[in-house]
Amino acid sequence: MNQPVPPTEIHQPDAIHLVVLTGMSGGGKTVALRALEDLEFYCVDNLPTALLPELVAAVSHGSAPGKRRNIAVGVDVRNRGEDFLRMPTVLSELAAVGVQVHLIFLDCRDEVLIKRYSETRRRHPLSALGLSLADAIMEERKLLRPLIAIAEKVIDSSELNVHQLRRLVATDYAEATEGLTLMFQSFAFRRGLPLDADFVFDARCLPNPHWEPRLRPLSGKDGPVREYLESQPLVEEYFNDTVRWLDAWLPRFEADDRSYVTIAIGCTGGRHRSVYLVERLAAHYRARHEGALTFHRELE
Repeated sequence: MNQPVPPTEIHQPDAIHLVVLTGMSGGGKTVALRALEDLEFYCVDNLPTALLPELVAAVSHGSAPGKRRNIAVGVDVRNRGEDFLRMPTVLSELAAVGVQVHLIFLDCRDEVLIKRYSETRRRHPLSALGLSLADAIMEERKLLRPLIAIAEKVIDSSELNVHQLRRLVATDYAEATEGLTLMFQSFAFRRGLPLDADFVFDARCLPNPHWEPRLRPLSGKDGPVREYLESQPLVEEYFNDTVRWLDAWLPRFEADDRSYVTIAIGCTGGRHRSVYLVERLAAHYRARHEGALTFHRELE
């Protein structure tokens, strides 16, 4: 068996952010892990604690000089036994040699967890012990006490849907990524402006697919709506002008050490024009190697 790699063998430790995601089963750990994956974190789920230094060392050895690397690891009750007791020591050792360690605990109220399991018909990881769902949740809380006690951040997902949780995690940890992370958000003006938007664009001047009966039930993600909008010269002009404006001003934000910018695009109902533009802009900036996420407020 390979011996664990000592933390002292990690190259460029101060260039590595290690996010450990743990918490209650059904609390949203998988959603949070995918949000970090969208931010180009190297993600591993259910990694034994003893292998954490080895993973960090392997990533650090594979990094180019001066390049920051980010790792996200999921830990849950499948790693039960000594793993939870050893985790605080291992994370302390990594932090002591300069690794930027973050422990996030995903919590959720018991009644919400029970409802989620009932709706999805999934089995709780501890159900194999012959416990009822309520008893399994209680036992899980006991096992996770050593981790919640040292968590940098506790997120209660009881009132969050998957999209809100994903966005919350992405916003908090975008600063660990290189370059500027962009959140493109669609919305309906009739439901009010997004309060966290840095820039707001109004697409209500564009041809509206809502008035086409065959397109009305669809969204800007659907092919027929995309084809309709792409056939409109005014939409192409709007898209190109928006890109030129963003290209001119986003570098100013990046130069000012901003790590996260939210660009909101609104239309009347928030389903067609704004959704289409958000998806197209995000794809455009991803192709240019910039982090770009999407959120459709009226579709969630």
